[in-house]
Amino acid sequence: MIVDADLHIHSRYSKAVSKLMTFLILAENAKLKGLGIVGTGDILNPQWEKELLKAAQKVDEGSYEIKGVRFLLTAEVEDNRRVHHLLIFPSIDAVREMRERLNPYSKDIKTEGRPHVNLSAAEIADLANELDVLIGPGHAFTPWTALYKEYNSLKEAYGDAKVHFLELGLSADSYMADRIKAHHKLTYLSNSDAHSPMPHRLGREFNRFEIEDATFDEVRKAILKRGGRKIILNAGLDPRLGKYHLTACSKCYTKYRLEDAKRLNWRCELCGGVIKKGVHDRILELADTNEKPKDRPPYLHLAPLAEIIAMVLNKGVETKAVKSVWERLLREFGSEIAVLVDVPIKSIAELIGEEIAKAIWAFRNEKLIVIPGGGGKYGEIKLPEEIKKAKLEEIESVEIKQEEIYYKPKQSSILSFLKKT
Repeated sequence: MIVDADLHIHSRYSKAVSKLMTFLILAENAKLKGLGIVGTGDILNPQWEKELLKAAQKVDEGSYEIKGVRFLLTAEVEDNRRVHHLLIFPSIDAVREMRERLNPYSKDIKTEGRPHVNLSAAEIADLANELDVLIGPGHAFTPWTALYKEYNSLKEAYGDAKVHFLELGLSADSYMADRIKAHHKLTYLSNSDAHSPMPHRLGREFNRFEIEDATFDEVRKAILKRGGRKIILNAGLDPRLGKYHLTACSKCYTKYRLEDAKRLNWRCELCGGVIKKGVHDRILELADTNEKPKDRPPYLHLAPLAEIIAMVLNKGVETKAVKSVWERLLREFGSEIAVLVDVPIKSIAELIGEEIAKAIWAFRNEKLIVIPGGGGKYGEIKLPEEIKKAKLEEIESVEIKQEEIYYKPKQSSILSFLKKT
């Protein structure tokens, strides 16, 4: 069977997370999105565990079901260098054992959704290996709380402990991550890290599994590439839409080329804010190959359907107008993933008109103008004027020009910095 899964989300017990993150709402929205499996997220929090056991029916060890959607036991922990690690548990007993083993090293393990643990990456991985818990770096490349913010390699972080996967994060895709040869042996996970159950958050990144049943045991086999189970597709945001794709100021979000950021000593020339190195530039620093492993599944770039609708309607992504169109499309065609990827454009146009249909076509054919994200601000999509003006049957011949994205520092400020150094 083919199942789409989003294995990294958060509960309302984590900071800056929507109060709507309840299991019933998650199950309802997962079905609309087209997800068959969702990670619980935050399962180390005892209150969130209680809510799961109250709302769900146990399928087997490590697998639960709510309204036809399967939930696997997952959590994210922060180590002593603020690096985040994603955990996937084989059972509730393993969750409870991990909670008790981490308790002496954490002040918030029983209150926070994403606990801070005073252990190293290697120590957490050793414990996960001991308890048969799958572990890998969460959003591995982001510049704040991720593996490659603190370390230059998997080995440097985890030592000899086994790591089972690498989570790409919103600002990277498999093509970028494969520029580092040490990753070639690992399975990639593409998950949303959702803080809200809304359609532009939950499932904005997902993994397509080829497995025999939607259970932990089958997903584990796929991640470990055993018994013919496997991931056949990673899908997620165009990396340019991620918050940290390009090097940019974390205050005013002005984007810089890496060499210019270095010359300015990582201070924004326009506002004085701190410039954060982007995922794109960080991967280029670490890149050591142009090869790609033969068993790597394809990566499908997505943009949330609600954001595409909002772009055309010129409305907020959570407004009633956008939600009405989104719901109409899903009622007719079954799920958001189907609308974004599979449904014929003519069928969409017949239902809701040419304007949104043209925008979905532009997304599928990478004809949208993308304004890349950076410094903590998501990227944006724009529908080119040429496509707006064209008729549906004419858009295949339209040529699009991308806009200049980098700020060019003043020559005088660069010369001044060079004199100081």
